[in-house]
Amino acid sequence: MDGLSQRIIDAVHGQTQPTLTVLSSLLAVEDELGYIPKEAVAEVATFTDTTVNDVWAVASFYPNFRFEPPCEHKIELCWGSTCHLVGAMPVINAALEASGLSDEGDTPDGKLSVRLNTCLGACAQAPVISIDHHLIGRVSPEQVRRKVTELLEG
Repeated sequence: MDGLSQRIIDAVHGQTQPTLTVLSSLLAVEDELGYIPKEAVAEVATFTDTTVNDVWAVASFYPNFRFEPPCEHKIELCWGSTCHLVGAMPVINAALEASGLSDEGDTPDGKLSVRLNTCLGACAQAPVISIDHHLIGRVSPEQVRRKVTELLEG
């Protein structure tokens, strides 16, 4: 058994909550690996006594699940109401331009994932971004451009 398969099995079988579901099992795998590989779908189906189609139905319903390995870095750009009112769009445009992306997604080199988020929970510091789960508030388009460039070059 390879390392990936063992990590999938450990994640699925290591759940401690009283109710185990297809969704909880998929979340356990994504928490462990950062994505849901195809091998995990079969393991979750076996573990939950469902079909592969049932598992794919749940997995594909939730837009936040990834099915490819994550990028090296992740930037989330808040475009919620408060951030939007104080300048989120120029910040978002700067991040997309600096990353070479036309919309949210992953850079081809696998270095950066750019995602829009409806709220990062720091409205008092708007506009807000998150880089690898670290919040940065009152960010300007120039700061975002510089941060994205550093991530892509580093």
